[in-house]
Amino acid sequence: MELTTLIMPWLWVIFTLVAALSQTLRNALQHDLTTILGTAGATHVRFLFGLPFACLFFVGVTLQYGPPPLPGATILLWTLLGAVAQILATALMLAAMQRRSFVVTIAFIKTEPVQVALFALLFLGEAVSLWLAAAILVATCGVIILSTKKNASDEMGAKPLLLGVGAGALFALSAVGFRGAIRAVDTEFFVLAATNILVMGLFLQTVLVGLWLKFRSPETAQKILTNWRLSLGAGFLGAFASQMWFLAFALESVAKIRTLALVEVLFAGLISRRLFSQTTSSREYIGIVLIVAGVIILLNSQ
Repeated sequence: MELTTLIMPWLWVIFTLVAALSQTLRNALQHDLTTILGTAGATHVRFLFGLPFACLFFVGVTLQYGPPPLPGATILLWTLLGAVAQILATALMLAAMQRRSFVVTIAFIKTEPVQVALFALLFLGEAVSLWLAAAILVATCGVIILSTKKNASDEMGAKPLLLGVGAGALFALSAVGFRGAIRAVDTEFFVLAATNILVMGLFLQTVLVGLWLKFRSPETAQKILTNWRLSLGAGFLGAFASQMWFLAFALESVAKIRTLALVEVLFAGLISRRLFSQTTSSREYIGIVLIVAGVIILLNSQ
């Protein structure tokens, strides 16, 4: 383990908080891009325009630590799982955003910690402690309250709920896949392992979504290029957020990271009021309090 992690055992917390804020800002940009490019086009933006920035990160890291070892079959399979799951999750997330408010969509997706804890146990053997289970339960209850409208008969509620929770499940599976890939890299430098998998993942995603668009919606590629300024911002924020997520994945279990990541709901609430003029009700404030309480339990269990 690197000396940095021994001196700063809470480093994963910093990485996670920075990642959550960056991802919220990127989601806000993609919210606008969806109306212009469609779901598939906006999904492709985060990969296509994120890859060059990830390559720059990779060059800087290899200059510091040297080149990473060649990836084996295990690394490739884990990375492919993470990449494909993230593509599908992003598409479902953007589709949900078209049907419900920005903050509520993020809240639906943030049922993810319960799912990621199960996937991490099944695939990575990462057990959940009593305190972590309590943190997940409290914070997830907050998410449910935050995302449930008073009028349960709202006909627009069921489909966004399924899309958002489905996206959360796929994001959970993606996190487990990338965590598995990072752990499989044979190096003592966690920064090198994380950045190596980031570039591999974005490359696979760019190729896969690019091929899909080429055959199914070739006109979307032209729209993406036309809106390159807005796409560039989303790409940078996406790559930067992913870099922070992967650094956190290299240091701590995915269940802890994705539970702390629920603060993204709070960031989304602030952005909704600033950018989309969407208000927060008293019911949503109760949910926010529970999310914060869950995060406090998580951090105190360290």
